Amino acid sequence: MQSCQFLRPLRRSLTIQIHPPSASLPSLRFIQRSRPFSQTHLRWNNWPRPPRETRNYSHDPHYQLSQAKPLISSGRLRKFVRSPSLHTVIVLSVAGAIAFYFANIQTVPVSGRRRFNCFSDETVEAASDAQVKRLIWEVERSGGRFLSDWDPRMAMVKRVMRRLIPVSGMEDANWEIRVIDDPHTANAFVLPGGKVFVFSGLLPIARNEDGLATVLGHEIAHNLAGHVAERMSSQIGINILLYSVIFLTGGIAILGTHFIGGAILDLLFSRPMGRMQESEADYIGLMMMAEACYNPHEALGFWQRMERAQQGEPPEWMSTHPSNFNRIQKIGDWMPKAIEKMQQSDCKGTSAFADLFRKAMEIGVLIE
Repeated sequence: MQSCQFLRPLRRSLTIQIHPPSASLPSLRFIQRSRPFSQTHLRWNNWPRPPRETRNYSHDPHYQLSQAKPLISSGRLRKFVRSPSLHTVIVLSVAGAIAFYFANIQTVPVSGRRRFNCFSDETVEAASDAQVKRLIWEVERSGGRFLSDWDPRMAMVKRVMRRLIPVSGMEDANWEIRVIDDPHTANAFVLPGGKVFVFSGLLPIARNEDGLATVLGHEIAHNLAGHVAERMSSQIGINILLYSVIFLTGGIAILGTHFIGGAILDLLFSRPMGRMQESEADYIGLMMMAEACYNPHEALGFWQRMERAQQGEPPEWMSTHPSNFNRIQKIGDWMPKAIEKMQQSDCKGTSAFADLFRKAMEIGVLIE
C-alpha cells in the first residue's frame, strides 16, 4: 500500500502530454515528454533544415551523373575555335610540317622520282627485328620448318648470296639466310638488316643460280633503295589526312573515313608508289646481278616463267606490282646496260654500282 502511494507521484510525472502543432512549426506531430529527473522542459530544435541541394550525395553515382557538366559545350567550342592562340598554333604547326617534309625529300637516282623519307636505317632495322621474330614464330606455329644447312636447296641459296652480298653495298649487315620448306609458295624477300627468307617453291621456277640471283638481287635492291623506310614515312601523311577528316566531321564519318577513305588513298598513292618501287628494284637488282657476273638474260626467262606460274593477275592499277608484260618489256630495254655492266665487272665482288647509288642518293642526282 505504501509502495503504491510512493509510486503515484512518479506515475503522474510520467504522463505523456500531447500538444497540437503550432503554426510556426512544421506539419509534424511533436510529442513532448516530461523528464522526471530534469528541471527543464524538452525544447524544439529550431535549426534550419539544410536544403536538398546541399545534402551529401557523394556516394550516389546516379546523382553525380545527373549533375555532371559536359566537357565540351557549344560555347566552349566556339571560344576555342576563335582563340588567337589556336590560330597561332595551327600556323606554326603547318609551317613546321612543310619544313619537315621538304627537309626529308630525296631523289631516287635510277628513276629521278622525288620521295619523302624520314626514317633512318637504324629505325627500320629495329622495326624489322620484331617482324623477323613474328615470321619465325608463324612458320613454326603452322607446322612448317626451315631447311637445314646440309640441304642442297639451302646450299644453292647461300652460294648465290655469297656473290650478291659483296656487290650489295651492305657487307656490314648481320646477314641471316633461311629457306622455308613450302613447295606451294613461290616467293622470297629480304628484310632490312640482311634477313633473307626464301620459299622452296621458288627454286623450280628459278631453275638455276642465275634465275635465283634475279629475284634475290631484286629483293636486296629494295633495301639498298630504302623502300621500306619510304613506305613507313608515307603512312605518316596518310594517317594525318585520315584523322584530320575524322576531326573535322566530329567523328561522325569515322567508319567511312577509315574504310572508304583508306581504300581510296591506297589506290591513289600506295599502289602507284609500290609499282614504282618494284620497277626501281628491277633495275637495281639487274645491275647488281650483272656486276656479280650472273647472266642478265636469265632475268627475262625468270619473269616469263613466273608469269606462266601465276596463271592470271589483277589489272596493273589494282596491284602493287607492275604487270609481268610491262616488267619484261622494261628489263629488255635495260638489257644492253646490264650486259655492259657485266663485261666491265671483274667478277671479284666489288660494289661499284651500290656505292655509286648511295652517293647519288645523298647529293640527289641521277645515275645512268
